[in-house]
Amino acid sequence: MKLVVGLGNPGEDHKKNRHNVGYMVLDNYVRSLNLDWENSQKFESDIILQKDFILCKPLTFMNNSGKAVSKILDFYKISPEELIVIHDDVDLPFGLVKRKIGSGSAGHHGVESIIKSIGTKDFWRVRIGVGRPENKNILVENWVLLDFSDKELEIIESLNIDSLLL
Repeated sequence: MKLVVGLGNPGEDHKKNRHNVGYMVLDNYVRSLNLDWENSQKFESDIILQKDFILCKPLTFMNNSGKAVSKILDFYKISPEELIVIHDDVDLPFGLVKRKIGSGSAGHHGVESIIKSIGTKDFWRVRIGVGRPENKNILVENWVLLDFSDKELEIIESLNIDSLLL
């Protein structure tokens, strides 16, 4: 069984933030499968349970994502190698998608939280490029909390990452 996690922050204020691209991509995937999210207080997440996989959007906020992820891994006895985490990456150009296993967090606090909580960095990541701000006065920490433009949202919604997920 695989666990596919989209990272983001819950709430309407964050819905279109660059940091929420993991949520966005997973939401698009869920729509394509005609599935519906269920809220799980036990796992502090919105989840979808299927025969071969679990989809998850942690509701613990980005910096505490590991708390929800480790609960699901432990309960369902899923190995870290079967974990796929979808998240934003400021070091990739906007819209570029890369899949990678077993690297450090590169400063991403959500990934850092997962590494700390599960005790390994040996899990898959689907990194979605959100780029860096052109304006050097905008800090990266603030950049990821800014909304995508409408044009950027169209591009994010058009990403086809099905083959990278399961």
